Amino acid sequence: MIESIRIAGVASYSSSPEFLSRLSKFNFIYGANGSGKTTITRVIADDGKFPACSVTWTGTKLQTMVYNRDFVTKNFSQSSELKGIFTLGETNIDIQQKIVAAKGEFDAITEKIECLHLFLHGENGIGGKMGELVDLDEKFKNRFWSSYKKHKAKLDYAFEGCRNSKEKFKDKILKERSFNASTLKLLVTLEKVAESVYGPTSVIEETIPVIDITKAVLHESLAILQKRVIGKQDVDIAVMINKLGNSDWVRGGLAFYDANESVCPFCQQSTTDALSQSLNDYFDELFIADSKAINDLLINYAADSARLQEQITMLLSTPFKFLDLEKLKTEKELLDTRVIINLQRLALKKKEPSRIVELESISDIVSSINALIDAANVLIYNHNTMVQNLAQERRNLTAQVWKYILEVDLKTDLALYDTLRNGLNKSISDLTAQIESATIAKQNKSAEIRALEKSTTSIQPTIDDINALLLSVGFQGFSLAKTYDKKCYRIIRKDGTDARQTLSEGEWSFVTFLYFYHLLKGSNSETGMTTDRVAVFDDPVSGLDSEILLIVGTLIKGLFDGVRLGKDNIKQIFVFTHNLSFYKEITFKSENLHFNRDESTFWVVKKAGLESRIFAEEISPL
Repeated sequence: MIESIRIAGVASYSSSPEFLSRLSKFNFIYGANGSGKTTITRVIADDGKFPACSVTWTGTKLQTMVYNRDFVTKNFSQSSELKGIFTLGETNIDIQQKIVAAKGEFDAITEKIECLHLFLHGENGIGGKMGELVDLDEKFKNRFWSSYKKHKAKLDYAFEGCRNSKEKFKDKILKERSFNASTLKLLVTLEKVAESVYGPTSVIEETIPVIDITKAVLHESLAILQKRVIGKQDVDIAVMINKLGNSDWVRGGLAFYDANESVCPFCQQSTTDALSQSLNDYFDELFIADSKAINDLLINYAADSARLQEQITMLLSTPFKFLDLEKLKTEKELLDTRVIINLQRLALKKKEPSRIVELESISDIVSSINALIDAANVLIYNHNTMVQNLAQERRNLTAQVWKYILEVDLKTDLALYDTLRNGLNKSISDLTAQIESATIAKQNKSAEIRALEKSTTSIQPTIDDINALLLSVGFQGFSLAKTYDKKCYRIIRKDGTDARQTLSEGEWSFVTFLYFYHLLKGSNSETGMTTDRVAVFDDPVSGLDSEILLIVGTLIKGLFDGVRLGKDNIKQIFVFTHNLSFYKEITFKSENLHFNRDESTFWVVKKAGLESRIFAEEISPL
């Protein structure tokens, strides 16, 4: 059976989930049109289509058969023919008895598989023998961890990689047991050796990379620094500019001159076009290219020197054991000063291109820094050479520590762990094998049932039953008939013409319900009519008058005893409706129909604003 349904993030349901839980054999859901009932039936039909929704089953998942708009559209709107409903023939008693017997054996096997699953996984999927195995591992994981806490003060280095994880420590114990062949030592001996072998100086140190100054130093010798960048010399105004030596001053005022529409920014007098042309000719393309080279130099020097300073800052912030950080700090301060001076000179060169400037070299400073790095790397090499031999001693001691834990601390615990775990693994293996064997037997029994069903099935009994019901309630203008291939149905008038397009709403609703009702007891193929299933009715009385409403209610209630006694293949029923009269009719408790509290649930679906909500009721709310 379905145990619970989770609805979220679909249609009018918000991302916050709504639940129908602790469901029973009979489940009645009332709600107004548009409240969200059909959405629930669609999730029951196929929860895989709705990622945020789910259907939880008790035991084996059953076939779900849902009567809603989707069922009607699928079966009645796409063709003039209806798939035939195959039911078991009643004339061949021998085959009927064989099917009943085979179905009983099939159900017994299914029950056996469910019991085996229960023993293996428990009711909630995390119990049973698998749960016992998890509990056993957790129990001994804590026992093993007590050994770590006992020795971590003096032998902590041996537990590197599993100090902060009980799970990793347990895995390490089991792994060491498989291959640790070390000699067993006394604990006092291990602790004494650990004082020297696990000392704080016995660590491999990384070498320090030297600093590359190729790019930074290259800027210091660029020719543009020594070049007086001035305008073109064969222009008439060049004589005066050269005489006054004010090329940079004129260049600075040129921007104001252009912006002032050829009015001199100094004397405020209009000038001739010839002067404007002379100024433009003086500062020619070569002048512009040299000016760009100065600007690029300033940018590149600033970037390269910043990277250099950052490298040295990282050295200062990293605790390199053998590097003289005080001397490095002094060299860094000197480097920073020279970089600032050089950036100022380059800025001045950019402002006054005709000025000759010279950068203060930083190569001697960086060479001193690299000398400090080289000296530290020599010490690191000597240290690491010494530590290489010590590393082997540490490995030996670490293996001996684990050997002691295995053979002394945890020997009794490990023996008990093996005994209990092997017993559980054998039980799990046996249960798994029984499930596999029973599953194969179930598949074979299912094939046997299908073969028996195929030999005694017919679509004619459904035609006869539906036509008899139609006549009994006064629907005499149409009936069901076989198609020529005798595999499908047609809805016809008395003269044999197709009646599908001329049925009233009530006629249409009733005939689609009757088709579904009989499909519950049969199948659209020659096999499968004895398959266990869940029946879902979504507003089955839409468009029906009160008399037909009572008949539909009576037909549905006629299924209840079979569900209650477990003698039919319908194992659970859901009824959704917005019709108050029908709801009262379907939930009415007559002398022969009493709903026990543990076999029925009642629900109301409501809209809270634009969102659907589901409310559980202790008893029928109406």
